[in-house]
Amino acid sequence: MPRDHHRPVHFTDQEFAAIQGGDDPAVVNRVAHETANALLHRVRQDPDPAVVERLVTYTDVHGIDAIAELWARVGAHTLPGALWRIYLVRTVIRQNPEEIAYFFQRGTERIGTIDQAVAGAEQPTGPAEILTLADRILHGLYTGDLAVALDRGAAFCRLTAAGATSVADDADLTADDRSSELTRRALRLTELAADLTEAAALWRRDSLD
Repeated sequence: MPRDHHRPVHFTDQEFAAIQGGDDPAVVNRVAHETANALLHRVRQDPDPAVVERLVTYTDVHGIDAIAELWARVGAHTLPGALWRIYLVRTVIRQNPEEIAYFFQRGTERIGTIDQAVAGAEQPTGPAEILTLADRILHGLYTGDLAVALDRGAAFCRLTAAGATSVADDADLTADDRSSELTRRALRLTELAADLTEAAALWRRDSLD
């Protein structure tokens, strides 16, 4: 039976990496790979703008849990795992674009790497620019070089993690709970960045499936 449409689900930090598994891991794994490959290759062969837009905004209508049911329970260094992580990054941005934009801007000021250029966000990066970046990264999965889209997502995660760490350091002496929360978020973003970077490398070697 098709899923009923429902309001998007707010994705908490606790749910960031914890999605309940299915009854049969082999079936879950097979369905995840088959749907990711079929969807990605079908759309990339004929990237109709209306179809791409619906895919980019899919979680706005159906919620992040609808994507999670398909792709969140497989390995990070697989095609469905990589697609899941890009959708997750967009969801995190859209939940609080003001805060994420602040972290991102702090990160660009803190670390002098090429990540700012790779991510491709307009400067200065406010909430509107960070929302645009999220959509452009996801568009890139379906209409551009997928490895570039994954690298852009990874660069965004690294910069935002650096910014969250910087804010956590500021709060360390006055708001210990807030500092700990931001440190955990920074760690998770760093892990996401590493996963996306590895997925991009695998795609370039024709080994991401």
